[in-house]
Amino acid sequence: MNKKVFVFFPDGVGLRNFAFTDFKTIGEKMGFDITYWNNTVFSLKENLGFNEVKIEDQTSHPLLPIYSRARKRAELNVSRDKFKDDVYPTYKFPFNNRGLKNKIKSLYIKYLIGIYSSEKGIVKLRKKINKLERSTSKYNYCKAQLEAHKPDLVFCTTQRATQSISALLAAKDLGIPTVAFVYSWDNVPKAMQVVETDYYFVWSNLMKGEVLKYYPFVKEEQVIVTGTPQFEPHYNDTLLQTREAFFKEYNLDINKKYICYSGDDETTSPLDQHYLEDLANTVRSLNAEGENLGIIYRKCPVDFTNRYNAIIDANKDIIEVLDPIWSQVGKQWNQVLPTKEDFKMLYNVCEHSEFVTNVCSSTVFDFVAHNKACIYYNYEQPQLKKGIRDIGQNYKYVHFRSMPSKEAAVFCEDKNHLKDLVKQILDGELSNVEVCKKWYKIVAGKVPTKASQHIWEAIELILKNKI
Repeated sequence: MNKKVFVFFPDGVGLRNFAFTDFKTIGEKMGFDITYWNNTVFSLKENLGFNEVKIEDQTSHPLLPIYSRARKRAELNVSRDKFKDDVYPTYKFPFNNRGLKNKIKSLYIKYLIGIYSSEKGIVKLRKKINKLERSTSKYNYCKAQLEAHKPDLVFCTTQRATQSISALLAAKDLGIPTVAFVYSWDNVPKAMQVVETDYYFVWSNLMKGEVLKYYPFVKEEQVIVTGTPQFEPHYNDTLLQTREAFFKEYNLDINKKYICYSGDDETTSPLDQHYLEDLANTVRSLNAEGENLGIIYRKCPVDFTNRYNAIIDANKDIIEVLDPIWSQVGKQWNQVLPTKEDFKMLYNVCEHSEFVTNVCSSTVFDFVAHNKACIYYNYEQPQLKKGIRDIGQNYKYVHFRSMPSKEAAVFCEDKNHLKDLVKQILDGELSNVEVCKKWYKIVAGKVPTKASQHIWEAIELILKNKI
């Protein structure tokens, strides 16, 4: 009898990796009976024809946001003191003190942080969170679903969603093995491991080391390196369009060479529009000297702002907007869901652009999969003032310490150098590709094309009690 696996979506971020890739097809070929345990508003049955069990009860304990916030800050405090590193406080979001209700919440969070900012305290805080979530109707609802469907294993597609805690506790309490996939390359040092599962699947040996470093209650045999399906579509040649077909579909000028500007969210890069403006001015200057360049602007899918509009309007002759093909089903960042069609667009943007520029984005890896260079902006904008976050902070984060050398990206440290860097890349005199490929292996693992297969192989070993 085929082993039944619940692929659990606590929110929409896992859809890209585990619904729109070949993940399901590979699992079924290996003989797994796959059901999607769906906590999102996106119907996998209606849209993709997948077997799904919908979680209709969305109840969480009213104190969960408070305790979760305290847990994250307590973990960051412990990391700061344990590793004697001031980078960890920079991961904290400011307290909300607007209005009496928020002030009271903030005071209570600070009280909890004061009590639990130790390794033993964090374990106690996690137990408290689990106790709160076990008391909810959602816990009982999910437990009943698991008892009815009897999966052999629950695979949670992200470790960072508080919405998943009650469901995974229900599975553990029923003796069902649980696995969490660590979703993003920067998540572990940022104290974003919300759930506790029997196993953790990670991108690389780098990430495995991080999980064991930051979470001493996790044993080495619980952390399994699988890679991530995130980059697998870049190796799917069936997505490739000819330059002529791609340019025609998106109304691009076949005679121009395009540079991709990959936008950031407002938190990461609050003045991001001005870097786009700098690139537009650079392109205009180079075109005046005989180049024929344009810009493909691809926004961050979860950026709801209109901050780029004035720059785009002023440079319509240069900038072509190719919005990601994502579906907005709510106002929260995790309610903007990817579509399968976006894989094809991103593949061809990478393939048919000369290179990419952005502020510290992981699109450096999307483009290096197509042997394309990346410029990282790393200079302050004159619009920077008190209360606006400096983007230079991003490059000090722990995940950037994984770079084998600074040559893994082309860093533009001065706006006046941008034109020269662009020209050198276009002329083939400057590239970060070879060093970036080494970085890509460090971060994403050695075989980025086989992640889905490796995940199913690891699940098979767990079910055979061989891990």
